[in-house]
Amino acid sequence: MTSHDEQATDAAGPETSDRPAGLDATHPVTERAGRGAAERVAERARQGAAERARGPLSPPFTWLSIGMFALIFIAAFEAMAVTTIMPIVARDLDGEQLFALAFAVPLAAGIVGMVIAGNWTDRAGPLPSLVTAAALFVVGLVIAGTATDMGVFIAGRFVHGLSGAAVIVPLYVIVARVYPERLRARVFAGFAAAWVIPSIVGPALAGLVVEAFTWHWVFLGVIVLVLPAAAMVLPPLLRVRDQVQGDRSVPWSIGRVGWSVLAAAAALGVSVAKEFGPPWQWALAAAAIAVAAVAIRPLMPRGTLRAARGMPATVLQKLVVAGAFFGAEIYLPYLFMERYDFSPSLAGAVLTGAGISWAAASWLQGRLGERVSNTQAIVIAAVALAVALATVFAVALFTMHPAIAFAGWTLAGAAMGFMYPRFNVEVLSLSKRSEQGFNSAALTIAESIGAATALAVTALVTSAVGQGVFEADFAVTLAIALVAVALAPRVRPAGGGPAGR
Repeated sequence: MTSHDEQATDAAGPETSDRPAGLDATHPVTERAGRGAAERVAERARQGAAERARGPLSPPFTWLSIGMFALIFIAAFEAMAVTTIMPIVARDLDGEQLFALAFAVPLAAGIVGMVIAGNWTDRAGPLPSLVTAAALFVVGLVIAGTATDMGVFIAGRFVHGLSGAAVIVPLYVIVARVYPERLRARVFAGFAAAWVIPSIVGPALAGLVVEAFTWHWVFLGVIVLVLPAAAMVLPPLLRVRDQVQGDRSVPWSIGRVGWSVLAAAAALGVSVAKEFGPPWQWALAAAAIAVAAVAIRPLMPRGTLRAARGMPATVLQKLVVAGAFFGAEIYLPYLFMERYDFSPSLAGAVLTGAGISWAAASWLQGRLGERVSNTQAIVIAAVALAVALATVFAVALFTMHPAIAFAGWTLAGAAMGFMYPRFNVEVLSLSKRSEQGFNSAALTIAESIGAATALAVTALVTSAVGQGVFEADFAVTLAIALVAVALAPRVRPAGGGPAGR
């Protein structure tokens, strides 16, 4: 019988001493080859470590990342700044009766812009839709900035509402096609900061511009910023044209555009329902919400309205948390001024605190990367948001110290910042390449519909129970947040997809 050692020797081949000199490990040629292989392995290890250390601001992503951040920052600044100057614009243009419409029109137009941009991006890649949307954004700014009556001003708001929303969709697709998966959460964290920072500085800066010049320059001055931002984005995109090409087999979907127009009209109806007296305000709001539910169904991934696991539930979750957060946000400063006699600037500091915590939490989730899965991040953040809104509700109900509400709302901002980038990462990782534009548009539409619906419902509640009864409004948004807690685990795909692990 063959011994165990003999079997091992046979399996390993002839002993080294019996090998030809050319295969001897001590032969000079073999030694050099061995050292070369070791050096190649070490070099690959160094390259891998350098690749892992590379962030969104490292070459070759530097100017693309900065340019995309700048484009979102500009769109967000315009949206935030107009809140400060709108009373001045309405008074100057003798259009106080159209005040609410000036806010509602760009929100509704954005739904149509997202759908068109999504379809176009899937067909032709993100470059044509991005360039067109940026150009239209400038046109809208010119119209609004040079308006001499409220009708023309609202037309300008329509154009840059349409294009400002359309800019976002191709940017999401660029992230999916150009950046490695490990960097996407960090890029989307930068996008979140680009939205949050204008909420902190935008209103005050707009006020300074109006005081020093005129409200027209809040719109016209932004144009100067769009051109360098576009100049940063275009060259790196042209270098990777092959990576970002679309799929010409994706058809133009006129039907979806039609549904988006209907959804926009419904969102407009929800937004202005509060302008009617009871009971018509409730009837109009209910009808508009029903129409919106029917109209958005073809604009969402299949199964969204029934919260099918994975991508559909992720899109629906963003709709729900947007409703909970933004529905509560507008009443907090009002609560502090009405109940605690805060000055407007001090009451606004509450929103500033949430903006800072939102940005910080976005940065944190980006640094954590895959150590916290998308599903885990969304579940944790949904629970934190519910706790935050329960805290705010308790402060309103029991007239507790306002510092408690400040702490609660800062937690709410952190919860949103922690989960918002993960919605984008999750949906894009589960999307087919030919559906990235459609699904990115669905995410942004969900946010718009969720916020508009929650704002309309809380406004109707306020009109029913009377001004100053804040606990009713916060009870509504807390109930929405609890729905988000129940829905959050369904973000994980059935069978555990790669992004939902």
